[in-house]
Amino acid sequence: MIGNIRIFVCKLLAGANVSTVLIMLVVGYSGIINPEQHPLASCIGFAFPAFLVINAIFLVFWLLFAKRYALISLIGFISCYVPVRTYIPINIGGDPDADDIHVMSYNVQNYTGAPRYQDSFHDIFNYIRNQHPDILCVQEDIAINHNTFVHYDSIYQYRDTAKVGSAGVSALGIYTNYRILKRMRIPYTSLGNGSMAWWLYTGHDTIIVINNHLESNHFSLSDRELYTEMIEGDMGKDTVKASSQKLIYKLAEAAAMRAPQANAVDSFVSAHSNERIIVCGDFNDHPLSYTSRTMSKRLDNCFVKAGRGVGLSYNLKGFYVRIDNILCSSHFTPVKCKVDDSIDASDHYPVHCWLKMQGK
Repeated sequence: MIGNIRIFVCKLLAGANVSTVLIMLVVGYSGIINPEQHPLASCIGFAFPAFLVINAIFLVFWLLFAKRYALISLIGFISCYVPVRTYIPINIGGDPDADDIHVMSYNVQNYTGAPRYQDSFHDIFNYIRNQHPDILCVQEDIAINHNTFVHYDSIYQYRDTAKVGSAGVSALGIYTNYRILKRMRIPYTSLGNGSMAWWLYTGHDTIIVINNHLESNHFSLSDRELYTEMIEGDMGKDTVKASSQKLIYKLAEAAAMRAPQANAVDSFVSAHSNERIIVCGDFNDHPLSYTSRTMSKRLDNCFVKAGRGVGLSYNLKGFYVRIDNILCSSHFTPVKCKVDDSIDASDHYPVHCWLKMQGK
């Protein structure tokens, strides 16, 4: 009798594990869904970590109590190898050489430091001065109370900042000791976001650096508080349902706005496919999204190639995702990539990557 019950329970759980694997596959490859056509469906990728954890729990359970069923969980992980590696890469990594190009991308939150600091400019500036990347791409590069150029001129010989979006309330900056030859705005519609391309001359080669701040999710402070209360279980069932619907619709709307922006950047990359390209910035979307997939279509994601772990780059409570990225063309080999959580002077952590230029 007990044996029959055990067999029944195992079969029931095996069916649940199969369902988990199938959903994990759909969610893991949901980046193929165009948010302009199916905005709500395109958001299911946010659920991938949950199904990853559930499948891992199944695997541990099977290994402890019914080893033959562990094959279900293993097949799930193998089938989802690409999204698993994209979400949580595990690379041994190496030490950069002195002549490798150190690239850093950092959304500095207009140097406000909110909500932890009243003013974070000097903390951020001192951090950048100590790190001294060869190419620094900054998003939200507008300081209200400081003349940033006076400070940055003490570190970098060349710099440029361009306001983006039709409202002109945000800016993208680039700081480097490589000579800036020219710049070009990548055209797409946005109220407060944008993408800029700069041509840099290293002394031997020309590199196109594209700095991006793609459409944000437009979550208000109250939206963020709702989200935090939801994940902490501080809401009633009815409130959770209403709040989750509101947030999902906002995510879907923003995803639909980002899609043509990502397509515009990809078209620019395609038009310059024979040139050395580095893409940086705040994509405002998770690693398995249509946005991330499109931006990486012709480029390597440096964190996936040379990073380790989840690489959470947005650090405000509740939003545990890697939304900041550095990409590169095949002319480069990512040697090391990391998200540095040692500084919390912005709502983003900076992303670093060391690139070896092929044929150098």
